[in-house]
Amino acid sequence: MPGSYDNSNIFARILREEIPCSKVYEDAHVLAFRDIRPLAPAHILVIPRGAYTDVVDFSARASAAEIEAFWRAVAKVAKEEGLSEGGFRAIANTGLNGGQEVPHFHVHLLGGRALGPMLTRAA
Repeated sequence: MPGSYDNSNIFARILREEIPCSKVYEDAHVLAFRDIRPLAPAHILVIPRGAYTDVVDFSARASAAEIEAFWRAVAKVAKEEGLSEGGFRAIANTGLNGGQEVPHFHVHLLGGRALGPMLTRAA
């Protein structure tokens, strides 16, 4: 999402502990928690602790340690939540056309059932 980081977004507020969350994992660089409106039996959000608007911003500005910790956390959470065996989806919506709703980089981990096709075909 173009522009500067908005410190009032819901994930920034969760990171500051102004809003509670159901944590499943955390370390110095990453927080993972259950989505309050799950779209699958397992729906976990994985976010970096740093102020990054989207995957492009994260890739450009995050340190190598942050990037490594983030993607290792995504895999660790998927495994610990039992998603690796049956398969899961990891989605990073980016920008308006990508359906990003919160302007803080995050990955949705979805699983626990067959998820169907990725997208329907455009007319």
